[in-house]
Amino acid sequence: QVQLVESGGGSVQAGGSLRLSCAASGLPFSMYVMSWFRQAPGKEREFVAGISQRAGSTEYADSVKGRFTISRDNAKNTVYLQMDSLKFEDTAVYYCAGKPGSIQKSPTVHAVWGQGTQVTVSS
Repeated sequence: QVQLVESGGGSVQAGGSLRLSCAASGLPFSMYVMSWFRQAPGKEREFVAGISQRAGSTEYADSVKGRFTISRDNAKNTVYLQMDSLKFEDTAVYYCAGKPGSIQKSPTVHAVWGQGTQVTVSS
């Protein structure tokens, strides 16, 4: 059974940090591009960051560049999102997603999704 399980969400004040984790099982993790998406109430799901299979390439949304860092540990089948200098507008449910091939920013091409973890930033 393919499964992605996110953890690490919570409430934090603006300027603070959180580290999200996403543990994968039931899929060839090291062969998958892994990405983080987020969805705020009333908004569409948007790309946050992606990392290639061997972590040689990363991509970020302009809104999080310089503040968020995506990484992965293939030995642990886990992808991380370090979020620093958090802003109120980062408040959303954060999802990890996986796909074969290359990093793509469209959520529709991702076959595997986690259940999401809430991040709330208070100003």
